[in-house]
Amino acid sequence: MNRTATTEPAPAPAPGAEQYVALDFANSVISLPGGQLLDLLGTPETATRWLTERDLTPADTELKETCASRMRSLRDQVRALFAARISRHPAPPEALIAVNEALTRVPTAAPLHWDPTRGLHRTNPHPVDQSVDHALGVLAAGAADLLTGPDAERLTACGSAPCNRYLLRSGRRHWCSVRCGDRARAARAYARRNTG
Repeated sequence: MNRTATTEPAPAPAPGAEQYVALDFANSVISLPGGQLLDLLGTPETATRWLTERDLTPADTELKETCASRMRSLRDQVRALFAARISRHPAPPEALIAVNEALTRVPTAAPLHWDPTRGLHRTNPHPVDQSVDHALGVLAAGAADLLTGPDAERLTACGSAPCNRYLLRSGRRHWCSVRCGDRARAARAYARRNTG
């Protein structure tokens, strides 16, 4: 996939994303026709925008590449869990470890430290790290809720190539957007014309 920026706007959120921010998180990397890849977490700036637009971090947060990379890494693991669930394969152990780490990393209190000059003292984590840890914890919890809740059976992958997004199936709908549904119907019509 070509990871270069594309001028094509991001498609509307997939069905279920309004209910599960973790579904929106998994869909923050989008395969587009022509081998283009739109990564809404591709830079620290776009990752910050994604978090603030979903009220997962304060508006004045400025992520560095390390934090954006942590977000992309967790997203990849959430996507692996979604894919395993849909295909009815065992959950990849590394994906479980990553999600569980995000769930348990959110600090509830300032840790205690020791150094010879200050003696015992408590320090708060860096505010940006703490904010990202909180956001990743919320996203991991949302993924766990979706994967283990009543909507887990509705989780599916978009049925239109090259789309790589996930959605919650509603009735017979197997596409994440009207655009993908139109593309799938056009491909079927083209295949019928060329085989007949």
